[in-house]
Amino acid sequence: MGLLRIMMPPKLQLLAVLTFGVAMLFLENQIQKLEDSRGKLERAIARHEVREIEQRHSMDGSRQEVPLDEDDDILIIYNRVPKTASTSFTNIAYDLCAKNKYHVLHINTTKNNPVMSLQDQMRFVRNVSSWREMKPGFYHGHISYLDFVKFGIKKKPIYINVIRDPIERLVSYYYFLRFGDDYRPGLRRRKQGDKKTFDECVAAGGSDCAPEKLWLQIPFFCGHSSECWNVGSRWALDQAKYNLINEYFLVGVTEELEDFIMLLEAALPRFFRGATELYRSGKKSHLRKTTEKKAPSKETTAKLQQSDIWKMENEFYEFALEQFQFVRAHAVREKDGELYILSQNFFYEKIYPKSN
Repeated sequence: MGLLRIMMPPKLQLLAVLTFGVAMLFLENQIQKLEDSRGKLERAIARHEVREIEQRHSMDGSRQEVPLDEDDDILIIYNRVPKTASTSFTNIAYDLCAKNKYHVLHINTTKNNPVMSLQDQMRFVRNVSSWREMKPGFYHGHISYLDFVKFGIKKKPIYINVIRDPIERLVSYYYFLRFGDDYRPGLRRRKQGDKKTFDECVAAGGSDCAPEKLWLQIPFFCGHSSECWNVGSRWALDQAKYNLINEYFLVGVTEELEDFIMLLEAALPRFFRGATELYRSGKKSHLRKTTEKKAPSKETTAKLQQSDIWKMENEFYEFALEQFQFVRAHAVREKDGELYILSQNFFYEKIYPKSN
């Protein structure tokens, strides 16, 4: 190739370089089209499966169905916040589902939009509530909290989630968009080619690292109301706190993920039996790590912390952390530096009327 370049006139060399560049752009465009087509095909297949289920239910509506056992009539919804170790945790559910006999389903929304249309909200609520073949079921996806009672469903699903220090989460997401991770290293990311560090982005006032980008964990817990997505809304923060306490079974933090898994195994063994040991010894639970991530400088962190948006997101994070630590303190005891789940600590007495 080097000899050929020497023998070629400069104009032909330039033409060859331009031709090669155009060919590479064409190939990248074709690859992207194939990815888009694959996504459309997956969504079409999923819609077809849902339609079949709905038709089957409507045809069998008059037939009296045997109620599911209480242990099987369970739905868990993990409306995962991006870049909070959600893939690491979800891998555990996938690894355990065959052994513990439950189903895992990924809720794949177009362009990862966390807000569903009203009609999709209704479809989703009805689908997962009546889909007997998929119970017990573990649903996960990047969607904001959805109130099932609002749609006339009496039996609520069990909501769980994990959140992360807001600046750490944003830094991880920033580098993820540029360099990807070791989970799917060959996948081209949206900001691939941008070599600017997070510090440089903040110093330049870039949009990808602006304080407004911190506003994510609050709206995910707040829900589908318009005010939830108004950046800096105090009402949204209060609603997110209310939902965390009243609508979520357990919310953990990325920094203490193992303890979160241990508590879930103790409280919901139907799904999470064996999860703690799998997390400690398995490779998949530790698989996803953002590539080329650089910790922000003290100056960058201090600049973000001046924002009212950071203060609100951090307030919510601290609120969730305090609640998680409270739950953990009443569920475990420490011995020789290790945590152990407490055995049952209540019993029944003075039972009347007495049986003969």
